[in-house]
Amino acid sequence: MVSERVLMQVPGPGGVREISLSSPNRVVFPEAGVTKHELAEYLVAVAEPFLAANGNRPVSLERFGGDVDGEGFFSKNPPRGAPEYVDSVEVTYNSGRHHPQLVLTEIAAAVWAVQMNTVVFHPWASLANNTDNPVELRIDFDPQPGTDLADAIVAAHAMREVLREVSLVSFIKTSGNRGLHLFAPIEPTHEFLDVRHAVIAACRELERRLPDLVTTRWFKEERGECIFLDYNQANRDRTMAGAYSARALPTATVSTPITWEELDTVDPFAFTVRTVPDRLTTLGDPWAGFAEKRGTIDELLRWWQRDLDNGLGELSFPPDFPKMPGEPPRVQPSRAKKSAE
Repeated sequence: MVSERVLMQVPGPGGVREISLSSPNRVVFPEAGVTKHELAEYLVAVAEPFLAANGNRPVSLERFGGDVDGEGFFSKNPPRGAPEYVDSVEVTYNSGRHHPQLVLTEIAAAVWAVQMNTVVFHPWASLANNTDNPVELRIDFDPQPGTDLADAIVAAHAMREVLREVSLVSFIKTSGNRGLHLFAPIEPTHEFLDVRHAVIAACRELERRLPDLVTTRWFKEERGECIFLDYNQANRDRTMAGAYSARALPTATVSTPITWEELDTVDPFAFTVRTVPDRLTTLGDPWAGFAEKRGTIDELLRWWQRDLDNGLGELSFPPDFPKMPGEPPRVQPSRAKKSAE
């Protein structure tokens, strides 16, 4: 039996490309009823801001064989038979291993990714021409039990002020779920570990100012009812959903850039594959000009050194990382206490 297909006409820098989309009417987002074809059309509609945020950099694809209620998996490397307009770049992972990783240089590559059942695009913080040095500082505001979006909003505003003090311009987007993502464009003058330390310095400063609202504690049992400032999103090969990427949620929400003026009244669940194109047509892209606002992390690195001199050391890395110099023990405090007893 021949599967149902549609032939999409996708514009690009070299002209129109024809991409065959199989199973176009398969529902990917069950609650919203959004199909695979609709997701592909959405990406064409938001092509310019999507590529500005996610293009020309290593990207991981979060793929689903069925709908997003099913099991997903990640693809990082270009598969055999990928079309010539799907690019790649050699990257170094945390283990020291080298491997080619996918790069999107035109929207046809993103549509091809949807044909390969991609739902979420996870871009690196660095560009393909210099994968070792990030061009943006990222902070994930992650509400913990007992907190909500309103708390994350207060924390995001406060972090914006912290970064202003070190001459960094902050941009904000919804996560597509309950959290917020703050990005600050930076010059690619430092490698990932330095940028991680700059993020930790900023997060520690905010924690000092708002100790009852935010936390940098890695283990969940220690976080309490606070917004977790996920500093580990600044690590090499640690990614979050890109701007204008759909999320793997049944309502087809999109991680959406917003203005700071919108933040206090934002409804993240109003931004979906079906609503974001009209929003862009009406309001434009709040992240337009992002790359032109680059600052440096030099002052934040001075804060990092100041904290080191005052006895504050390295923080925990994700469990899939090799053991890092100066890192505290990777064991939950309650388990460590039980073992000691």
